[in-house]
Amino acid sequence: MTSPTSVVVNDVHVTYEALADRGRRRRARTLVPALAGVDFKLHEGDALGLIGRNGCGKSTLMQVVAGLIPVSSGNVAVASQPQFLGVRAALNTRLSGRNNIKLGCLALGIEASKIDDVRDSIEEFSELGSSLDLPVRAYSAGMRQRLAFSISIVARPQILLIDEALAVGDQTFRQKCFVALEKVKQDAGTIILASHAMREIRATCNRAIWLEAGAVKMAGEADEVSRAYVKSRNA
Repeated sequence: MTSPTSVVVNDVHVTYEALADRGRRRRARTLVPALAGVDFKLHEGDALGLIGRNGCGKSTLMQVVAGLIPVSSGNVAVASQPQFLGVRAALNTRLSGRNNIKLGCLALGIEASKIDDVRDSIEEFSELGSSLDLPVRAYSAGMRQRLAFSISIVARPQILLIDEALAVGDQTFRQKCFVALEKVKQDAGTIILASHAMREIRATCNRAIWLEAGAVKMAGEADEVSRAYVKSRNA
């Protein structure tokens, strides 16, 4: 029996308008394709890996699914509002880590009266200890990502989008993140993970899409697609 559909991306195109320098102060507007006819469908419990070189369209696709940028043509349908976690995850840098936990929980729809029920688990998962009393502007990139991931995972999102966000943690913390992601899948959540680390793609995802110049170069099982991509890079 097929699980319910959670994400449908149908013939999505995204085109940006850019200015091209023609010399002698003449500048012409030109259209730059960021995504070109991307199609896929995900079901509850699926984990999709997005792979490809920098600039291939991975981040753009993630933002399209999250509803952060509009499509030029095509359409996207989601079963619930996706939760987007990127390397620049939104945190209020002026506030302490603990206050960011409170704000993050409210943003995820957790009732104020129930935040205390999850606060300890978030703090423990982050492993930030007394640093949670410091303003986030004092954190390193890795510390910020620990906090952002710890907050994001607590609500057991139905659709979780991760754009290179696991690349900044140390190996021990990253392994803990993978365990948490496995729990999301077991709870019938859907994950889309963009990463340059093929080991992470194979460990987390059952499916993968290889993007090249905004178009789908190859799609299929994560192991098959990731190995084809590595072979191409090494050729």
